[in-house]
Amino acid sequence: MASQQHLEKMQLRQNYRNLWHTDLISTIHRHPLYCCFALWCGPCASYMLRKRALYGDMSRYTCCAGYMPCSGRCGESKCPEFCLCTEVFLCFGNSVASTRFLLQDEFNIQTTKCDNCIIGFMFCLQQIACIFSLVAMIVGSDEIQEASQILSCLADMVYCTVCACMQTQHKVEMDKRDGKFGPQPMAVPPVQQMSRIDQPVPPAAGYPPAAYGQPYPAQGYPPAAYPPPQYPPSGYSR
Repeated sequence: MASQQHLEKMQLRQNYRNLWHTDLISTIHRHPLYCCFALWCGPCASYMLRKRALYGDMSRYTCCAGYMPCSGRCGESKCPEFCLCTEVFLCFGNSVASTRFLLQDEFNIQTTKCDNCIIGFMFCLQQIACIFSLVAMIVGSDEIQEASQILSCLADMVYCTVCACMQTQHKVEMDKRDGKFGPQPMAVPPVQQMSRIDQPVPPAAGYPPAAYGQPYPAQGYPPAAYPPPQYPPSGYSR
């Protein structure tokens, strides 16, 4: 039942109207310094981005943003900073994905097909590397073992690069939210809007939906034509 709810939530995100301020491919050109920082110190970047996504209010914090079965059961309310440190170091991938889902649900942001392909390629490469490692362990072939090590190294490189680009994408999006690309920052939403997984529809917060064209102005219909005059039949006399 819970997995079905998560699946429906993932499908709902595809119907969001807003887009990320920058896609994954453009993050390196958009903010190269932060992308390097997120690559070499991913847990630190994940910690700062999650805290910033919560508007600096750690009383809103829930483990993995409420998207995992352990969320709310780790004593987050007693020591949220320590729990967040534990999350970003022990569950780094989940911490990055949870911050991403948090921003998507708050601002109705959909992931483009190109970004989905990049993320899907990362997961597929990890699965292929895992399969090659199992085959090499069973067969005992040196060639397959060497190929599995190369694939594992390549999968780790792709994983770290994609996670760094994702965190840079989150940073740029929150820069937009906080008014660094415009004159007025976004207002802090109420606390109840930060709970995501139990909401059937996204809250009415965040960026205004994109306009799809102005409606046509109301045009008045021309006045109805008068009925044609009735002539008396021929031969009629008054």
